[in-house]
Amino acid sequence: MLEYNLPRYLPSAEELPDSDETPVDNELQELIPGLLKAILLILWSERMDWLFGIDMGIYYHPDKPPIVPDGFLSLGVERFYDEELRPSYVLWDENVVPIFVLEVVSQNYRKEYTTKLDEYAALGVLYYVIYSSRRRRKPHLEVHKLVNGKYELQEGNPVWLPEIGLGIGCERGNYCGVTREWMYWYNEQGQRYLTPAEQIKQEAQRAQQEAQRAQQAELRVQRLTEQLRAMGIDPDNLS
Repeated sequence: MLEYNLPRYLPSAEELPDSDETPVDNELQELIPGLLKAILLILWSERMDWLFGIDMGIYYHPDKPPIVPDGFLSLGVERFYDEELRPSYVLWDENVVPIFVLEVVSQNYRKEYTTKLDEYAALGVLYYVIYSSRRRRKPHLEVHKLVNGKYELQEGNPVWLPEIGLGIGCERGNYCGVTREWMYWYNEQGQRYLTPAEQIKQEAQRAQQEAQRAQQAELRVQRLTEQLRAMGIDPDNLS
């Protein structure tokens, strides 16, 4: 656990910068965590005890700069404070360390495999996930789990995260009109949860199928009515 050595006066989230003001250098650093969050917003729509932050500063000391992962998940926190939402994530206010942190490696290497491993371990982040589509000899996705203060690389794709109740993995798909490898959430059986666009398409297909079944049923009724009339039976007077 992180040991705080904090001054008596602790600034609130509103008084602190909401990021490190470093622009992303690749769209994937926004799109990949954005997709994961979009799926959660549907999957956990009834839950109000979680937060998925994107490019949001995590403050662990008021006199030190925040750590700003590409994405992170906290459980057991208020999803919304008020209509202004959170400008940043302040550990001495939240009292909950993120359980999941995501870093998307871009052209500009940012010490994801070295310094940040130590930083997130010191914070007590249970799962540190690194994604790099540029790797050739090693897996694009690495899931590290904190065990006895050190990260251990987890095998598989997807990787089941029992403390979260979800799996994390990557595969080819389409998001925002781009077909490539994306990161997704999975159930315990390894089945991928649908994106919002896929869910809309699925519901539209179901509605179309229901309409077709209703139309077919109506045609059957019409044919039966015609057959009864041909036999001299008035279907309107059947008791």
